[in-house]
Amino acid sequence: MRRLPSLPALRAFEAAARRGSFTMAGEELHLTPSAISHQVRALERHFGQKLFRREGIRVELTADGARLAGRLQTAFDTMEKACSELERIPPDRRLSVLCAPSFASKWLGPRLPHFMRACPSVALRLTAEAGAIDLTRHDELDIVISYGAPLSRAGLVVEPLGVEEIVALCAPALAERFDPLDPAVGSLLIESSVNPVRWSDWFALNGLPEPAPASRPSFDRGALAVSAAAQGIGVALEGRRFAQSELASGELVEPAPGRYRGVRRDMHFLSCREAAFGEPSITAFRTWLRAALHEAPG
Repeated sequence: MRRLPSLPALRAFEAAARRGSFTMAGEELHLTPSAISHQVRALERHFGQKLFRREGIRVELTADGARLAGRLQTAFDTMEKACSELERIPPDRRLSVLCAPSFASKWLGPRLPHFMRACPSVALRLTAEAGAIDLTRHDELDIVISYGAPLSRAGLVVEPLGVEEIVALCAPALAERFDPLDPAVGSLLIESSVNPVRWSDWFALNGLPEPAPASRPSFDRGALAVSAAAQGIGVALEGRRFAQSELASGELVEPAPGRYRGVRRDMHFLSCREAAFGEPSITAFRTWLRAALHEAPG
């Protein structure tokens, strides 16, 4: 919690200091000179310092008052500029997107410059957060891109973002000695705690017995699991979509490519409010996202 005195009192003081008069400050803020004086006195009591020297109807800043006035003027100028910039953006061109962290960092983030060039009139605000977010309770958000099972609510539109292939991935040196039938491989299997696809699914799909439980490295983000695999820590079970750059650079490979099957599932979902489905900014983002996923499906 911010420890600040009354904002109206700060505003009254800043106006009086800038205008050099309680009367002129009152005219600017549509208050009486007496109201301005009361606000300033309340601020002086808060700080335990005199901010003005009063000589009849004249007021003059003290040294402490001048120092505070200079800082406040900078702060209010910054606030005024921020509000002015926001007011210039038409509401139907603003777009607030909340995205699963790994999808944001590994896939969406690197492609956002393409979206901004394709849709320069859309003012995008991107936030990354894990967990299920209920759009019906968050009016400040327009779109949620979730990982795993999405929340289904009346009044929401939920779209899967394409089937993804979840495969075994590791550094090239480790791929050369990867043998899923070797019991020792169990300690090399990286667990991704948020991934709904488990190693048991992969072994079952490939008709292989899963190694006995072992102490395995574990991460709570797909991006961290991919990074750990690229560093040679073990074998990650993650989507190609998360690992596109590492696969392209050769930092990660699939052991015995073509020999083992990947698990195919819908893993990411886009949600928006039904009432806002046709808004221009949402339509622009959905259209661009579909095209980008078609080019690099993962």
